[in-house]
Amino acid sequence: MGSKVAENSHKTVITFEEITLNFGRVTALNHVNFTIREGEILAIIGPNGAGKTSALNCISGFYKPQRGAIYYEGKDLTKLPPHKIAKMKIARTFQNITLYPGMSVIDNIMSGRHVISKAGALACGFYYGKAQGEEIRERQEVEYIIDFLEVGRWRKENVGSLPYGLQKRVDLARALAMEPRLLLLDEPMAGMNVEEKGEIVRFILGIHRGQGAAYPESKILSAGIKSIVMIEHDMGIIMDIADRVIVLDFGDKIAEGAPVEIRTNKRVRDAYLGTEA
Repeated sequence: MGSKVAENSHKTVITFEEITLNFGRVTALNHVNFTIREGEILAIIGPNGAGKTSALNCISGFYKPQRGAIYYEGKDLTKLPPHKIAKMKIARTFQNITLYPGMSVIDNIMSGRHVISKAGALACGFYYGKAQGEEIRERQEVEYIIDFLEVGRWRKENVGSLPYGLQKRVDLARALAMEPRLLLLDEPMAGMNVEEKGEIVRFILGIHRGQGAAYPESKILSAGIKSIVMIEHDMGIIMDIADRVIVLDFGDKIAEGAPVEIRTNKRVRDAYLGTEA
């Protein structure tokens, strides 16, 4: 199922260089190095507490490592605040849902568009001219995303009233609304049943492969998102859709390679997958 684009791709999108992150005496990441390549789905796996979410938090600016650098388009992301990183077209979903439960589905998704809004504060405040035209365009883009992710029937319902699986889908929609070039997915299928997982996999692959070409007027869906990083515990899904896998264990990177290599790696089996993997 995986795209396997990365086999012929050499362009590096992110360079994660000697990142060390400590919380007091606890080391979350220990001199970790890896790259994210253009055109790939990169999976990061490992047991609970391995440092997976910490790695994404460092990329998105929520954590500041004590050592190392994370380079993206020639800039060290560790020197930038989260809102500036978001404006660089790096979007993410969260392990624990961070939506606005009292707001509607469409308003939650629209909140992702504010990152790329170009209208000034005065125009937005009075809602005229440029701000009004931009709002119309932003809502149309959001409608494409709503249709693509099949949440149209719930667009006006409060997110807090929706089942967990649908909330995760809205979280993905909000990230897409930011027009990311790099999409970070932190356990996008956590807590879902088999059918719900299958739907999310279908959407992720559709996003990656540009299957939103059915929406030629959508800047987001027509092009697809070429680079996706995903944390996920379902090894069957990881082995099916990932181009490359990085394995963390108590803050150390213990393996990196194609899914078939990871599946047969003894150190990975001992640390995480189990001897029957």
